[in-house]
Amino acid sequence: MELPLVCVVLSGCTVDEMLKDAAMATASGADVVEVRLDRLWVNEVFPEPSEEDAEDTKPRRNQRPDPEYVPQPLDSVDLATVLDSFKQGLELPVILTCRSEAQGGYFPGTEGERLEVLREGIKSGPSWVDLEFEIDENARNELVELASGNTKVICSQHSSEKPPPASEIVTEIEEMSSLGDMVKVCYATGGSEGSLRLFEAAWELRESEINSSIMGMGSGGDWPRIHAPLLRQYMVYSTMQVGWHLAYKGKINRSDLSTAWELLGYLD
Repeated sequence: MELPLVCVVLSGCTVDEMLKDAAMATASGADVVEVRLDRLWVNEVFPEPSEEDAEDTKPRRNQRPDPEYVPQPLDSVDLATVLDSFKQGLELPVILTCRSEAQGGYFPGTEGERLEVLREGIKSGPSWVDLEFEIDENARNELVELASGNTKVICSQHSSEKPPPASEIVTEIEEMSSLGDMVKVCYATGGSEGSLRLFEAAWELRESEINSSIMGMGSGGDWPRIHAPLLRQYMVYSTMQVGWHLAYKGKINRSDLSTAWELLGYLD
């Protein structure tokens, strides 16, 4: 059975943290890493445990405080130096992403400033660049032209809404397919019904020539990732983070992904 490409989304909010995570991703056998440039413009602050948490000797396994992401000034990041550090320090093919706040990202500047980050990122020569479906058509065409011949394009859509019926997801992916070399869609699952809709959409597309990656954020959002070989997904996003909390967010650890594929008989 042909396996999808496995992408590890690098954790951290500094270049050093991401490079450290990338070294572990390389050792794990990942095929690709994703660099979230927008995360460089925030500081990750974890809340202090409350007295109630400190006294709780048996916390539920899904309990994990979410960090607060504190925005930093645009001039706090030397983009040229950052891109050079990644170019020199990353061994695996790279997806460069600068996610807008509207799509769940952290970039604190204007859309024009974000597009400039993407322009400079493409010029650095990554293997892939993630361009959201919502980007203005003229700006998108310019970025695609800049990437042409060197960098493949992912057309992505991230929604905080629950998944629509599978047929609508399929139609959406088909409409997006002309805008990139791969289509990535992610929804807030909201439970088993939403997860099943994502699974059904991936199943309907398994014979398609469209390179797609379908996933959810929330409980059950990892179903399409776990069954990606069966669904013939092109790429699966994973993490080097560990912990039970990942399942409740629809994420999956890189090693756990391989274990699941082996147990399900997807590995030859």
